[in-house]
Amino acid sequence: MKNMRAVAAGWRLPLDTEAGRSLQESDAPESAVGSAPGSEAAPGPGGVVPAQAVLSAEVGMPVPAEISGPPAQTGIGIICPFDMALDRELWRWMPDDVSLFFTRTPYVDEPVSVEMAQEVSDDADVRAAARNLSIVRPQVMAYACTSGSFINGIAGARRLSETMVDGGAPRAVSTSEALLEALEYLDASRVVVVTPYVAELTVRLGDFLQEAGRSVVSQACLGLQADIWQVPYSTTCELIRAADVPEADAIFVSCTNLPTYDIIGPLEQELGKPVISANQVTAWASLRRLGRSAVGPGQRLLA
Repeated sequence: MKNMRAVAAGWRLPLDTEAGRSLQESDAPESAVGSAPGSEAAPGPGGVVPAQAVLSAEVGMPVPAEISGPPAQTGIGIICPFDMALDRELWRWMPDDVSLFFTRTPYVDEPVSVEMAQEVSDDADVRAAARNLSIVRPQVMAYACTSGSFINGIAGARRLSETMVDGGAPRAVSTSEALLEALEYLDASRVVVVTPYVAELTVRLGDFLQEAGRSVVSQACLGLQADIWQVPYSTTCELIRAADVPEADAIFVSCTNLPTYDIIGPLEQELGKPVISANQVTAWASLRRLGRSAVGPGQRLLA
């Protein structure tokens, strides 16, 4: 059985080895279902039996001479903080032929705070992460952290992208750059800010938007410093509804570790305005750099 598993996995066993003789003599007796006189697998050069031939001849499993695929994939490299728990959410915005390659910044012993945002956006760490990702040749890289990319202002957000390019990215974008691109695309200048952060970090996001020429007309936060990925949709929806004001052009829900995928469309219908989130804009902006569209039914940014 062990030898048959090895062959099924695509190994080729020389007949003049113990494993090869065992496969011929023990794992595929003449009485095996599907075998027939004259169906023995013939060795190729060097006495090696192709795995496909063994499966076809000895197990009775028809195997095509050549199997095409797997389908070609376009790669996006994702650099995220060490505590990121929502890899799967980012995947949900991806077309079937786009793959995400994740890597994380080093662990820091800090709660979610201004200090942690500074730590996870360290240039040397981001450059090293980009270099690690470059081996699988993604077509674009994204720094997927809102606080880490807004904490040092617009110049800091741009520097993160430059650092990823310096580390080997063909193209790059940070979440906060993606946010500004999304607001421009939506022609939204008056923004409601909703975050899971403490107040100090939320204010810094407002400062970033004001530096970019946007008005923060309302803001609300949950005051969390850990376990943000565990916030239920109901809590986030209540916070968004409470923060919304009539004069707002759009609502931004910050933090790539806060789940939002399934609530965006319904809230947009309910509130009558765009609701954009950190993971959504990161996926959208990354795919735009590839000339591709994100997948998110009922989401205005993706229409």
